[in-house]
Amino acid sequence: MKHQAFHTGHGDNGATTRLGKGERLSKSAPAIETVGTIDEASAAIGMARALCQSAGSGAILKTIQHHLVRLMAHVAATPETRASYPGLEASDVAQLEAWMETLAQGIPPLKEFVLPGETVAGAALHVARTVVRRAERRLVALAREEPGLGASNLAYLNRLSSLLFVAALHEDLLGGESIELATGEHLNP
Repeated sequence: MKHQAFHTGHGDNGATTRLGKGERLSKSAPAIETVGTIDEASAAIGMARALCQSAGSGAILKTIQHHLVRLMAHVAATPETRASYPGLEASDVAQLEAWMETLAQGIPPLKEFVLPGETVAGAALHVARTVVRRAERRLVALAREEPGLGASNLAYLNRLSSLLFVAALHEDLLGGESIELATGEHLNP
């Protein structure tokens, strides 16, 4: 049986890589940087998912990873083929908002910045949140060059970082830990 090749060698010179339907771009092109950062966000979310105590949080995060694959396909498509890869929709953004409302139940009001690190899962979710914020910045920059990327894709990443923040607090409280604020004050479960 022949093994699947996991490399081509075409990018070994460090200059270009293939995008979408075969177009070669510089590895530093905004579209490549954006897809790579969304992929990094998905990996960070996967790590957080593996550490979550809540099965509900884990299921939400897995669905989000599937959404991010759709977003990467949309961004990786050439402007001419992008309609075949629709990306994310307003209903996906609304789903994030609904999940956020569910996870936020029982979290006390915050008045200060939160210090990540009360639980391993919470810390991993905070790392994922910051990577998603970077992916959002990359997508905003790319959307200036390619307006066909769609408002729902941008809104999704914005809302996703908020959901990951709430999920981190949820995991901290679920783990029986208090939420430490930058002032040194603690919010107890």
